[in-house]
Amino acid sequence: MPNNKKTAGKRAPAKRKLAEVFGLGEVLADTSRKEWKLGAPVGQGGFGRLYLADVNSSKAVGSDAPYVAKVEPSQNGPLFTELKFYMRAAKPDEIQKWTKSHKLKYLGVPRYWGSGLHERNGNSYRFMIMDRFGRDLQKIYEENAKQFPHKTVLQLGLRTLDILEYVHEHEYVHGDIKAANLLLSYKNPNQVYLVDYGLAYRYCPEGVHKVYKEDPKRCHDGTIEYTSIDAHKGVVPSRRGDLEILGYCMIHWLSGHLPWEDNLKDPNFVRDSKIRCRENISILMDKCFPGKNKPDEIAKYMEKVKLLSYEEKPVYQHFREILLQGLKAIGQKDDGVLDFGLAENGDFQRNPVQK
Repeated sequence: MPNNKKTAGKRAPAKRKLAEVFGLGEVLADTSRKEWKLGAPVGQGGFGRLYLADVNSSKAVGSDAPYVAKVEPSQNGPLFTELKFYMRAAKPDEIQKWTKSHKLKYLGVPRYWGSGLHERNGNSYRFMIMDRFGRDLQKIYEENAKQFPHKTVLQLGLRTLDILEYVHEHEYVHGDIKAANLLLSYKNPNQVYLVDYGLAYRYCPEGVHKVYKEDPKRCHDGTIEYTSIDAHKGVVPSRRGDLEILGYCMIHWLSGHLPWEDNLKDPNFVRDSKIRCRENISILMDKCFPGKNKPDEIAKYMEKVKLLSYEEKPVYQHFREILLQGLKAIGQKDDGVLDFGLAENGDFQRNPVQK
């Protein structure tokens, strides 16, 4: 599942400009007039750029800067979409309040610290300041021969369920859950955060859920191997779609395989394969785990996702309990430690996969 995969079947985007490179020490003022100083560039995504950043001072921004600035030409759409989510749902005090009330050790939603517009050389740029993160799980997955330990997969599932419950309660769905969008904390490698809300969709504005409607113009939005059946049909995403996507991710992380992965250029084939697998979850499990040793909790998770109606609010704790039972079955517990090194016990041996 390469990092730079284009979204299959997606509508052609409007022409966008690539952000120019900003120099070290450039100062950006956000809407509250707080100033942020840019450091070295640390990445590029789509038509935007990422820079190390810190609160403006006489000091240069060091390599240990705690923030990053995401910068795009103001006429581009993805950062604007992300900003709407962050401004509504990712303010630090709101995340802290939720974390405390739900008795969580942490919540893997990036905190929003500020945003604004910046003029440079006659061009207008939109920027957002957020926490700095470490490596993404996609890189670690590839270094691990495309397989994660069983315990780690279930713990990643639990942490992502925590994130999705928060996001969904704030009237949004993410729509693009995958290893490339799950980043480890910069300071704590046992914490994982879900980033990139460029496809985030407000499914329930003012408490009114969007109606189920198939739109051929929207077919296959998302990352093709993981996107939900609803998205394949052009239906705007809802909560069940996020949980379905997470299920495909866990299967891929655990087995290193998805039945449709050799036909990603044919989105209709992928859609039809997912529909067949949803109708009979055992087919999906047999294809991804051909041996006798199959993760029962993953099958139970997918069966429970299958039962969700389009507008239904998931009982997130029921999904957590399924994954916690999976940990118990392999003699493990949710200890908060993310170990990406494969061990012999509780992990699945790579078998010849079935197409």
